[in-house]
This record gives sequence, structure tokens and C-alpha cells, in this order.
Amino acid sequence: MTRPRLNIEEVLADHLLREDVREVPIQRKFFVVFLWVALILVGIVLIRFLYVGAVRYSFYSMRALRNISDIIINPAPRGVIRDRFGKEFVKNDHSFNAYLLPRFLPKEPSERSKILIHLSEVLKIDFQELWKKIVIRDWQLTDRILLVNDLSQDELIELTSERIPGIKVESGFKRVQEEPFVFSHLVGYTGLVDSNDLEDNFSLVMDDEIGRAGLESFYDGDLRGLNGEDITFKDALGKIQGANIVNNPKPGNSLDTFIDKNFQTFFYKRLEQTLKDLGRNIGVGVAMNPKNGEILALVGIPGFDASNVADSLDSKYQALFNRVVGGKYNPGSTIKPLVATAALSEGIIFPDKEIFSSGSLEVPNLYNPDMPSKFLDWKAHGWVNLASALARSSNVYFYEVGGGFQDQKGLGIGRLKKWWQKFLLDKKTNIDISGETAGFLPDPDWKEKTTDQPWRLGDTYNVTIGQGDFSITPIALLNYISAIANGGVVYQPRIVKDVVNSQGETIKETKPVVLADLRKDIGNVLPYVWEGMRDAVRQPYGTARLLGNLPVAVSGKTGSAQVENNTKTNAFFVGYAPSDDPEIAILVLIENSREGSSNTVPIARDVFLWYYQNRLKGR
Repeated sequence: MTRPRLNIEEVLADHLLREDVREVPIQRKFFVVFLWVALILVGIVLIRFLYVGAVRYSFYSMRALRNISDIIINPAPRGVIRDRFGKEFVKNDHSFNAYLLPRFLPKEPSERSKILIHLSEVLKIDFQELWKKIVIRDWQLTDRILLVNDLSQDELIELTSERIPGIKVESGFKRVQEEPFVFSHLVGYTGLVDSNDLEDNFSLVMDDEIGRAGLESFYDGDLRGLNGEDITFKDALGKIQGANIVNNPKPGNSLDTFIDKNFQTFFYKRLEQTLKDLGRNIGVGVAMNPKNGEILALVGIPGFDASNVADSLDSKYQALFNRVVGGKYNPGSTIKPLVATAALSEGIIFPDKEIFSSGSLEVPNLYNPDMPSKFLDWKAHGWVNLASALARSSNVYFYEVGGGFQDQKGLGIGRLKKWWQKFLLDKKTNIDISGETAGFLPDPDWKEKTTDQPWRLGDTYNVTIGQGDFSITPIALLNYISAIANGGVVYQPRIVKDVVNSQGETIKETKPVVLADLRKDIGNVLPYVWEGMRDAVRQPYGTARLLGNLPVAVSGKTGSAQVENNTKTNAFFVGYAPSDDPEIAILVLIENSREGSSNTVPIARDVFLWYYQNRLKGR
């Protein structure tokens, strides 16, 4: 056998190929990058594992339990809400709810459609709306859908007598406010949970009710009880393996408030009547104890029916908006007691110095001397000192005190803002109710940044009388007036006195909270401010003189704020009684009032009279 001969060209070609090939080591940085990528991926997996297995263990275990069992929820009643005398104004009534369980519907599409059409007729639900509910439902979170809560008697009889496949009727509770509309903004309302709520709280289930506004929202964690559950376990084939009651329902805690139920009802109806007479639609009323911040009444009109909130969603006048804590308004002349307090404290003015009001104030125009800027008073008051300026509500006096004029120095915007802030007008009061916003205090920096215009003397004049871009909430306005009344202490307003469990035991109790103590700053000047607010009532020239014949001494301040390019006027009254030892301070607001503050004073008169006759008389 002969050996194969090698072609010399092939040998040379192979040699040359080996000469061209080089072994190049992989650089270290590629290993480092690969290692970091691997570590990051492993870290993400571990973090997710820990999140699901530890942080969200309860949530996913609850969901898994629902997947292997039939669970009947025994709803827990929410806690009741009572007034300061123990009278309930929010409670629960028994109701029946209708649920759809799709897995029990017929498999045949046409049969399912017939049942759904029949349901829409029985329950008076638009078929397209019913179908939409089913389509958008997240069926990973639940195996049923609430069709109607609080079935009518006819609906209940028809559903239970027909035994419609896929329909289940269960007992529950419905929230009832004893006086619809009267307590609506105070109490708020409840609503069904959504997927976001379930993510945040694993103890919730679909179709649970939680607070959405007012006290119902702020104290939801206290008011909402723990649902009971009847669980029937199944195997993988759906066969029943046994039943077990995991827990019985635990009622929610109740709230004892400082609200005076009868007083709240009177205040609401008195304000409502005036609005009706004026042909107006929006008003606010608040009452508090200036000695400790206790809220005695909190009303807003228009109110809403908490049992049928849907009817108010598209309200022209924003019926669901709580203006007491969320509305921001120019305070008008009701800010003048604070300006007077600041001016006296800063030595800008002395109580007896008089300033002449001819009905307007003219400021020379450097660019056009023939056209001076004119700032109006609401009437010519003649010579006025601090007390009579407050009683008469003279604009010219406060223009000069706030911004200065000729030889009269003014506070200026810097010191004005400093004193607004001393009374916390740029902050929330932290009242225990949902929806509060903070006021807005303008200044030169803000104006220049926002409008590219400098701050002018006229801007200072405007904010001095509560106009311009200066705005605060009604609750903040009343809180500052209460501090004036009590000698200089700004309290945190409080609605709830204590939280009580189902055994009647107090588990939380609120105490007065001092937000600011200004007594050292203003204690020696307040008597002059008190005199002016008292003269507004007892002097014939006072803007609140209608209150002068009440059987209790009242001090007050009226205010009107021009809004929407001076086409509308918001009218205010703020005041307190008894003048020498205040136990109640009130605020009345009417939006778009016909005759300014003169429309609010009669309401204030009747509110003070009711409170004197029913709460103060005979003490």
C-alpha cells in the first residue's frame, strides 16, 4: 500500500495560514461588565422575590386563597359619628346587594346574553353600562361584581324568587346621614375601592367601601371595620373540601365630635334660606370655639346627597367641593383687624391718630401727572381713628396704614407678609378633614417672576384691604379671627373629640394644639382692635350694627371682595361672642352676593341669637 503524496502547494498554504492566525486574550473589562450585568439581574430577581414573598406576602396569599375557595364576605359596619351631646348624625342601615358571578352563568353565549338583558331590565341598569362593567373589570382581583347596592323591595323579591343563574344577593350596610345635605361637606361620602386601593391595602376586597371625602376619608382607618369571611375550600377539580369561618366581622370605631347637631342644622337652613331669597347658590358657614379650636358647625351650600353622589358629579356649582377648607378667596375687609394689629405692633400708627377719608385716595402718576391713580373707599368717612376705621371699614385709612401716603408711613408689603405669616395664613390649619389647601400670599418676587412686572404701591394698597392676588381659605380666615378674639393664640381647628371602639372604650382622644402663640407680640395692642370690632356692632355707623340689639355682646367685621373683574362680589362676616369672653366665633360667606356684606349680617344675627338662647343663656 502506497502512502498518499502531499502536494507541496497545500503544505505551504497551510503553513502560511497558521502564520496569519494569532491567539488574542479576551480583555478583562469584558469579564467585569459581564459580571456586573449578571449581578444586577440576580439582584433584581432577589429584590422581586423578597418583595413578593415578604413585603407583599399577605396581599398575594389573600389573592391565592380566593383562587382556591369560595368566599362570602360578611361586611363589617362602619363606625357611627356623633355630635358633642352624643346624638348620631351618621349611622348604618341594613341593605341587600346584588352581585354577578360570571362563572355560574350558562356556557351558551345566547343564554348568557338573555340573562344579562333580563338583569338590566330588573335592576334598571342600561345594558351597555352593564356590559362595560363586566369588560373593564379586573377579574384577577375578584370573581364577582357588585351590580346594585341597597336593592329596593321589588328588586329584592324578583331576584330571590327567580333564582337567576350567576346572581347572588347578600346582606350588607348602607351609610345614612340623618339630614341629607346638611352634614354632607362635614361628613363627606364613601365609595367602592378601586385597584389602586387594593394595591395599597391588602385587607381590602373589591366592593369594599372606603371614605372618599370629609370625615369619612380623614378617619377611614378608624371608621372602617374588619370584614368577616365564610370560606369554602375546593380542590383543583372544584370539589368542596370543607368550610371554615376565618373571622367574624368587627365593627368600625365610632367618632365623637365637637359638632353641635342642632346648631349645624339651624346654621345650614338659615344660610340656605338667604341664598334662596337672593337667588344665589353658593355659601359657607363655620363656627368654632376660639378658646380651643373646637369646630361647632361646618356647612357648605350646595350640599349633596351622600347616598347618591353620582347625581352631583356634574353639578354646575361643584356640589362636591368643600369650600370651607378647599376654597381660596380674597378676604376683603375681614383682613383689616390683622392689618390694624400689625400696624400698632410695628409702631406705624397710634390708636388715636386720625386719617381723613374723602372717599378716595389719589396717588400722583410720575409718568402722566394729569392722570393720578385713584383708590376708592366705599364711601367718604371723614376723620377716622383706628377703632372707627375698623367699625366703618374705611379703605383709605388702611391704604395709608398698609402702603403709606404723604407723611403717613406704611407697613409695606414685606411687613404685611411677615404678619400674615405670623397668623399662619400661608399654611394649612391642619383641621381633621380631607381636602384642605393653603392660602396664597403675594410678594414682589412672585409678581416679577410671574408677570415680569414690578410690584407697585397700588398692589400694596389692594392687598391691605384683602383684594388683589391675596387669597386664603374660610377656615384659615376664621382661625385668625379666633386668635384675635382669644388674645393671640392660633389653635389647630378640631372636629373630632375622641375615637371609641365597639365596646365603648376611648382609644384616641384629641387635645388642644397651639400652632402659634402671639400673645407677647400683640397682647398690648389687641384692646384697640377689640374696640373697633365691638364698635362695628354697637355704634350707629358700624357696618354690623344690625347685631347691636342682641341679648349678647357681639364683635364683628364685615367684608366684601370684588372678583371676576369686579363683576361679582363675595360677601363675608366674621365675629365672636360674648365680646369680653368669647365662646363662639363664626364666619358667613355668600358668593356673588347681591348687596355685599349686608346680606351676611342678618344670617350672623340669627346664628348668634340661636346660640345664645340655646347654649349660652342661663349659664
